[in-house]
Amino acid sequence: MRTLFQPRTIAVFGASTNQAKIGYRVVENLLQGGYQGTVYPINPHGGEILGCPVFQTLTEIGDEIDVAVMAIPARFVFDAVVECGKKGVKHLVLISSGFSEVGNIDEEERIVHYAREHGMRVLGPNVFGVFSDASSMNATFGPSGILPGHVAIITQSGALGIAMIGKTAAESLGLSAVVSVGNKADIDESDLLEYLGRDERTRVILLYIEGVKNGDRLEQTLRWVTRRKHVVVIKSGRSKRGAMAAASHTGSLAGADDVFDAVMKQCGALRAESVQDAFNWVQYLATAPAPVGEDAVIVTNGGGIGVMATDACEKYDIALFDDQKRLHEAFSEVMPDFGSSKNPVDLTGQATAQDYEQALEASLAEDGIHAVMALYCETALFDTDQFGGLLRKTFERFRELKPIVFTLFGGAKIEALVRELRREGIPVFANVYEAVSCLGVLYRAWRNHNKEIKEIGRLLLPLDRIDSILRTAGNDQRGFLLAHESSAVAEALGLQMPQSRVAGNLDEAVQAAESIGYPVVMKIVSRDIIHKSDAGGVALDLQTKDEVIDAYQAIRRACRAYKRDAKIEGVEVAEMVHPGVETIIGARQDRSFGPTVMVGLGGIYVEVMKDVAFRAAPVDRATALEMIADLRSFPLLMGVRGEKRKDIEAVADVIIKLSHLIDQCRDITDIEINPLVAYDVGEGAKAVDVRILFQNPGEVR
Repeated sequence: MRTLFQPRTIAVFGASTNQAKIGYRVVENLLQGGYQGTVYPINPHGGEILGCPVFQTLTEIGDEIDVAVMAIPARFVFDAVVECGKKGVKHLVLISSGFSEVGNIDEEERIVHYAREHGMRVLGPNVFGVFSDASSMNATFGPSGILPGHVAIITQSGALGIAMIGKTAAESLGLSAVVSVGNKADIDESDLLEYLGRDERTRVILLYIEGVKNGDRLEQTLRWVTRRKHVVVIKSGRSKRGAMAAASHTGSLAGADDVFDAVMKQCGALRAESVQDAFNWVQYLATAPAPVGEDAVIVTNGGGIGVMATDACEKYDIALFDDQKRLHEAFSEVMPDFGSSKNPVDLTGQATAQDYEQALEASLAEDGIHAVMALYCETALFDTDQFGGLLRKTFERFRELKPIVFTLFGGAKIEALVRELRREGIPVFANVYEAVSCLGVLYRAWRNHNKEIKEIGRLLLPLDRIDSILRTAGNDQRGFLLAHESSAVAEALGLQMPQSRVAGNLDEAVQAAESIGYPVVMKIVSRDIIHKSDAGGVALDLQTKDEVIDAYQAIRRACRAYKRDAKIEGVEVAEMVHPGVETIIGARQDRSFGPTVMVGLGGIYVEVMKDVAFRAAPVDRATALEMIADLRSFPLLMGVRGEKRKDIEAVADVIIKLSHLIDQCRDITDIEINPLVAYDVGEGAKAVDVRILFQNPGEVR
């Protein structure tokens, strides 16, 4: 990747003297942007562009070429790629569109295949180019005059990326690199993150993504990069309709948003809801010092805005310094009698700029205060011009010592001051929530960085036994396991299961029920009926022999009516488990991120409540317990209204085992235990119903 960002030579296919053409704009940005290497425009007509000679073909150039930028129609791209292969070009930047994003997948694959055979990497197609401050290279058709700085942008959307460049200039945000990935036919986010994670100029990476390819690699790369740099992510395709739009726009599919969100959290990436939030965050993270502790203070001259900031602190998980004695000692000298030294520290509406200066100096001096939110409501006592100087001075005092954010709320002069200070890189906001969210995301990044990371060892599983079960089912041309087969897998994993037997006829059903002991449950066993309840194939809480006889006959009749040609292997008779808290544990091969695991509130309402937590698999015990704690229903497991705490550790054990199984046995596509009934602490958890789907048994692993 270093050659892509620091090339010695660049050839531009499609260079044009027509200023309305992309090829002209790329050459202009390179020549006028201070690029330190040599530019070779290429056009069959030859000539000159901005004083630079134009070559008719690549073969005319005597120099070696590091990067070839192509701004030519799609039908000419492959021939140009062949030229580059013969020339020994290292990187291709395909601005050209008309490939997989419009269904032309074969041509895109043909280009990448040829490039790889000849040692070339491909950026794109369908990109706007690449900017690198390391070589003063603006090989894009976007705006010129990009400010150098410490933020790198990787974007899947070309148009949005170009708009981002314009916005960075408007907000005085300096960039170390900007890269458009387009269709990601070859080079993707992971390749670029690996380079930028090592780039000394880059402190923060902003990633705009629509669809994920090779998500398991992206996850591993982000885990590594976020230990070294801040990574802020914007992901579109959150809604079902948005996901469809993202797929048609780029030719890639947006993964399930809840999985994406969970994996980003697991990796330590900071997901933003909007472009404005993302820009606020990266600008702040690029310059703010890391906090040394959790406790922040709010300094304000207005009670109302102080309360708003307090609410925002709760939303963004910022702890407020609460040592009343030390707060009083720190701020009593600057506090009027009717003010408050509680946190928020209210200097009241009569506070002057000098009062603020004294209060902020006190915040800086107090070791128990680790971050500051300074809020200002415009009053008649303020000299706005003088106040601007105070904020500049205060920021300089704080910038290497403690994180600080400012909120200024007032009229036209205050609004103008906010814009002026922001252009100078000072974290000033007109909206208190925007200010507090920046501090909140700094704390999120700080906690992620301080979080102990342990290598997840490989859990030993009885894979031979599980493979044998899958092969037997595969020989029967099925893509799922029958109930007794799923139970055998669960038993092989060491999961607690209800006693059960499969009865082939009525007499066997009665014998099984009396052997197990009443009450019992009965379920249809059929390769043609997966959703048993929908078919009337389940009967619960059967207390007597007569109830078993009636239920057996009713189940057979209902399932025949549901699917007349269904092959029925029998009826499973199982122990009726006593009540507990019903959870659901699932694991699947996600189409974007590969092996994933899920826990949630279980039972028949799981799809209605959607109280679930996801992670990339496999997971360790700390992550499994974290998943359980993420649930809205977590208080049910902790015990409510006099109930005992449930055996959360036993639930975590099942999460861990399923996460390792879905990772080690890629034949299995889906596992679901619903419900897994959690009992009181020390009593374990019982897997009542297990469903397993698979493909290509025994061939993948």
